[in-house]
Amino acid sequence: MTNALTIAVTVKLFAAYQEACGVSEVQMELPFGTAVSAVRDRLIAQHPQLAEWRELTRFGINLQFVEPDTVLQSGDEVVLIPPVSGG
Repeated sequence: MTNALTIAVTVKLFAAYQEACGVSEVQMELPFGTAVSAVRDRLIAQHPQLAEWRELTRFGINLQFVEPDTVLQSGDEVVLIPPVSGG
């Protein structure tokens, strides 16, 4: 349950993030004022094998690419996009 000091976001996972977490989407409760890069950092803390993607991951909020320091709002949909090899 969120309160005035926390926000709730939905995180969509792709590629390496989805493989590591075993799901395509997670809900997170975060402190108010949290930057989107903190979502990546929390997932890496839970799944250390994702550390290789730390500097390569791009971020999206509500279908728009954003900078890592973009502050999240409650209800945002976050997307973590690691490099994807094509073929």
